[in-house]
Amino acid sequence: MTPRILLTTTSFQDTPGPHHAALAATGWEIVTARGPLSEADTLALVGEIDGYLCGDDAITRQVIEKATPRLKVLSKYGIGVDKIDVAACTAKGIPLLFTPGVNHTTVAEHCFLLMLALEKNLLFHTDSTRTGGWKRATGHELMGQTIGIVGMGRIGREVAIRARAFGMPVVGYDLHWDDAFAAANGVQRAAGLVDLFGLADIVSLHTNLTPETRDLIRAETIRQMKPGVLIVNCARGEIVNSADMAEALRSGRVRGYGTDVLDTEPPPAGHPLTNLPTCLVTPHVGSRTHESVQRQAMAAVTNLLNCMRGEKPLAQINPEVPVKKVV
Repeated sequence: MTPRILLTTTSFQDTPGPHHAALAATGWEIVTARGPLSEADTLALVGEIDGYLCGDDAITRQVIEKATPRLKVLSKYGIGVDKIDVAACTAKGIPLLFTPGVNHTTVAEHCFLLMLALEKNLLFHTDSTRTGGWKRATGHELMGQTIGIVGMGRIGREVAIRARAFGMPVVGYDLHWDDAFAAANGVQRAAGLVDLFGLADIVSLHTNLTPETRDLIRAETIRQMKPGVLIVNCARGEIVNSADMAEALRSGRVRGYGTDVLDTEPPPAGHPLTNLPTCLVTPHVGSRTHESVQRQAMAAVTNLLNCMRGEKPLAQINPEVPVKKVV
């Protein structure tokens, strides 16, 4: 029987590169859909597939139960697995693969795109000239502003390196602290989040979504920050309470919010953050560059192929689940 593979990540599908040839060369049947998919949409597609190359689809326990026993491999295009029931994958013996270390440069650059656009009033100015105007607003320099980085993993460290190049003092917080990196790059270690919030002029979020970090940025924690703080989120939308953020932006307590992620993607009409003048929302494109997509897609395909052939994948979330040859 020819293996059937479900492919749902849109940037993989839309970006030219060697990942297409690598997948096509298998001769397997490729079923495509335009993700991210809801649980209902995902349920409708699984059950008759052997491998799944996914983006940010809702892969719940119900999805895993319907997909098995035929589903043998789940290859995540990316690093975030908060939309996937990892415990269900493990219980059903499905190796869950992911692609760390492929998009940190691109996402760090996107953080500075958002920071600079907010501080230099970029959209206000370009909207003015596009409509025949010449309106000008006074902005702010990044130099001299303290950036507080929540989560000092690969992306957080890349943001720190770039922040130092901009002349920004850097304060970081992470449960797993890299002393050597901090010393080499002049990063001050915050004693805790309250300490970081009190020091930072700009807060940049790079932590995973967990029960502890859901709604991490809310009215209570915003009050711990400097008045007029700038907040940037290239992690997960659910880390920020949207209603509380919208209120803080309207009051001026938060001077600007730049985010590449929202709690619901795509957002429904009337989402509290999509029509505020001091809020910039990009449609989850922080890692969507040709370079990053090709690295990420090749890693995801390599993981899928290796695992289907019974070989060791590049990276596995649940390494306790053995890899078994399918083809």
